[in-house]
Amino acid sequence: MTRKKLGGPLLGLALAGCMVLMLVFPAGTLAAALRGLAIWWDVLFPSLFPFFVISEMLLGFGVVHLFGALLDPLMRPLFNIPGSGGFVAAMGYVSGYPVGAKLTAKLREQQLVSRAEGERLVAFTTSSDPIFLLGAVSVGFFHDASLGLVLALAHYGGGLIVGLLMSFHGRGDKYADPPLAAAHKAESLQPRGRLRLALSSMAEARRRDGRSFGELLKGAIQSSLQLIIVVGGLVVFFNVLMELLTRAGIMSALFSVLGGVLSLAGFPQQLSAALASGFFEVTIGARSAGEAASSIPLQFKASAAAFILSWGGLSVHAQVASILNGTGLRYVPFLAARLVHGLLSAVLLLVLWKPVTGSGLSAGFSALPAADGLTSAPGPAFAASLVLLGLLLGAALVLSLLVWLLRGFARRLQQP
Repeated sequence: MTRKKLGGPLLGLALAGCMVLMLVFPAGTLAAALRGLAIWWDVLFPSLFPFFVISEMLLGFGVVHLFGALLDPLMRPLFNIPGSGGFVAAMGYVSGYPVGAKLTAKLREQQLVSRAEGERLVAFTTSSDPIFLLGAVSVGFFHDASLGLVLALAHYGGGLIVGLLMSFHGRGDKYADPPLAAAHKAESLQPRGRLRLALSSMAEARRRDGRSFGELLKGAIQSSLQLIIVVGGLVVFFNVLMELLTRAGIMSALFSVLGGVLSLAGFPQQLSAALASGFFEVTIGARSAGEAASSIPLQFKASAAAFILSWGGLSVHAQVASILNGTGLRYVPFLAARLVHGLLSAVLLLVLWKPVTGSGLSAGFSALPAADGLTSAPGPAFAASLVLLGLLLGAALVLSLLVWLLRGFARRLQQP
C-alpha cells in the first residue's frame, strides 16, 4: 500500500517536471516530437499496419485456429504453449514488435490460451523484424550488411532460448483445453485425425465469428488504426522524454553511471550512451551503437546493438503493456524475459562473432536474394517478409508433422 500511495504523487511530480521542461525548451520539444512522428510515419506505419490488418483477418477466417491444430505437436512439448503460438511466433518474428503481443492478446480474448500460456507466448514472440535488423541496423546504422547474419543469429536465437526457458513459467497453472480441442483430442491421435481437427477448428472459428468479408475488413482496419495510433503516440512521447532528459542533464548522469558499470564488466564505457538511449527507445539506441567511436571494437558495438534490439526499449514495453491491459496477462514476466533476452543476445553475439565473421558466412549471407530484399526498398522488403513468413510456417508445419509421426510410431511400438 505504501508503494502505491507514493507511486501516484511521484508520477505526478515527474510529469509536472516534464511539463516545466517543455515550457523551458519548446524548440527542442517540438523537434523531438517531429522526429518521433517521422519514425512512426516512415518506418512503423508502413511496416506494422499491413500485418495488423492481415492478422485480424486471419483470426476472423479461422486460419490461426487451423495452424494451431497443426502445430500443436511441435509447440506443446517445446514451449508449453498451444499450436496457435507457432503462428504468433512466425508473425512476431517477421513483422516485429508489438505484433506478437497483439496476436497473443487476441488469442487470450478468445480463450485459446491460459494466462500462463499467454505470458510465455508474448515473452518470446516480441522481437525486432528482419527489415529493421538487416536494413536499418546493419546497413543504415553500421554501414555493414555482413553484420546481418550474426545479429540475426544472436537476436532470434536468444528469443528461442527465452521461449524454452519460459516453458517452465507458470507450470503450476492448470491448462484448460479450448472446448473444440478437448472435444476432438481423441480423434487427433488417430490417422488423419490431426488434419480433420485442424479443418473443423477453422470451420468452427469462422462460424463463431460470423462476419462477412466486408465487415471483417472494416473491423480489422478500425482496430489496427487504433493500435497503430497508440504505437505512434508512445514513440513520440518517449522521443520527447529523452530530449527533455538530455536537456536537463539527466541523461549525462546516466551515461556516467552506466559507463562505470561497463568499465567494471570489461566493456568499453563509451557504449554507455548507446545503452542508456536504447533503454528508452530502440531506434535511437541502435543508431548510437552504430555511430559509437571507431576505436571501440566492432564486436562490442554489435553486442550493444543486440542487447538493445532484444530489450526493445521502454517505448516498446509501453506498447506491449497497453496491449496486454485488460487481458489478465501480467507485465512483470514480460519485463524479466526482455532483460534475459537482451543479455543472452549480447553474449551470443560475442560467442558467435569469430565463428561467423571469420568463416565468410556473413558476406555470403548478405549476398543472398532474401537478405538483399529485406535491406532494399519498402516494396521488395515487404514482399521478402511475406516470403519469410511462408518459409517459417512451412518449416514449422514440416517439423510438427515429423514430431506427430514419431509420436505415433512410438505409440505403436509400445502396443503389445
